[in-house]
Amino acid sequence: MSTLYPLRFVPILRSYLWGGRRLVEMFGKGDARHGVVAESWEICDRGDDQSIVAHGPLAGRTLGEIAREFPGELYGDIAPPARFPLLFKFLDARHPLSVQVHPNDAQAARLDPPDLGKTEAWVVLAAELRSVIYAGLKRGFDRAALAREVARGTTELCLHRFEPRVGDCIFLPAGTVHALGAGLVVAEIQQASDTTFRLFDWNRVGPDGKPRALHVDEALAVIDDRLGPVEPQRPQPTGEPGVERLVACDKFTLDRHTLDGSGLNRGTSDAPHVLRTNARPQIVAVLSGRLQIDGDPAPQPLIAGNTALIPACCGGVSLVADEGTVVLTAGLP
Repeated sequence: MSTLYPLRFVPILRSYLWGGRRLVEMFGKGDARHGVVAESWEICDRGDDQSIVAHGPLAGRTLGEIAREFPGELYGDIAPPARFPLLFKFLDARHPLSVQVHPNDAQAARLDPPDLGKTEAWVVLAAELRSVIYAGLKRGFDRAALAREVARGTTELCLHRFEPRVGDCIFLPAGTVHALGAGLVVAEIQQASDTTFRLFDWNRVGPDGKPRALHVDEALAVIDDRLGPVEPQRPQPTGEPGVERLVACDKFTLDRHTLDGSGLNRGTSDAPHVLRTNARPQIVAVLSGRLQIDGDPAPQPLIAGNTALIPACCGGVSLVADEGTVVLTAGLP
């Protein structure tokens, strides 16, 4: 009999100068005591930053402890990595994030201390009028041209930009120059890395009144200028009703499920939706509606902004949802 079950965790809240209050307002992440909540780390196993189980027999245990104690149950047929390799979060960009780039695995392994690379993807949850995303270099710009414009203080001239819509998914392989613009709330799936090299920070100052550190040489060294402009992903059918594939890469998969209702709001017990782990752990994040996962010991269904981690050992789990519930699932390839 398996020890693991669908796991919910206590969010880790982050306050950065570019954040706002919409994660509190939209999803109840924190309260008035927290002030600015820029990020909510939902699933994380990274050094001292540890997701803590909120419910059930393993309440109070960290994700890192669970991964070390029950690797077979958590990872299935995957060789257990040194730590859980994915990090899922929500972000509120009240102000623009810095223009930045992340290294790939090989580049990050040479850092001191070594780290994972950082390939990531965003799903836009809210967008103000004329909010923009900067992703990739404009056509005709390469590393040398970018270095020239950075030195001139005109970094933005090199960057491809577009106005995203709610529901857009933006895939950002390691080495892509990017920045999340003001007025956006996104869900993010990424490798479990926090290595960021800033190219430009919009000439602003930090809480201490001084400009935040830039890492221009490091950023230029890891940029992949072959990637070019980045546009929103085109969702692909999966063959399963209501499920579309947003991203498939060598670090993670990302799917969006629009559930047609299966009894939660009618007080019945039928559950036609089944999420199959395929011997891989799966992250589940509810974007709207309500969702009950079979085997979840929490007293209430998941609502918008709630997440869970389904260990590989759970196999296929039944999902009971309100009609129109929208869910992201992210897993290891």
